[in-house]
Amino acid sequence: MKLLLDTHALLWWLADAPQLGPKARGAIADPANDILVSVVLLWEIAVKVRIGKLDANVASVIKAIERDGFLRLPIEDAHLQSLMSLPVHHRDPFDHLLIAQAVTEGATLITSDRHAPRYAVQIQSALA
Repeated sequence: MKLLLDTHALLWWLADAPQLGPKARGAIADPANDILVSVVLLWEIAVKVRIGKLDANVASVIKAIERDGFLRLPIEDAHLQSLMSLPVHHRDPFDHLLIAQAVTEGATLITSDRHAPRYAVQIQSALA
């Protein structure tokens, strides 16, 4: 199964934070699953660090992604085409692109975003 992590899910995984639920943690740890980490997450982390909304080290996050064997997902033309067809249920551009990527890749999005279930995308709660 392909699982695409959102930013919270990735950061909670890397910090071994209790906010990441046991079902989500087990799915990420399962070697049978392909864990996708979008470049969108790295962009979001960098933006939030620059404006003071997040304390993180992007280089350390990148190393941890590689260490854990997660697959990096670039932004492809097909993702942008999918993005253009999404309804606008909320205004977070990072979430929109992650949803479009999950749809295009046939991946389940692991997220805690309360708006994500309003989209036609397979969701697994990061909190469960």
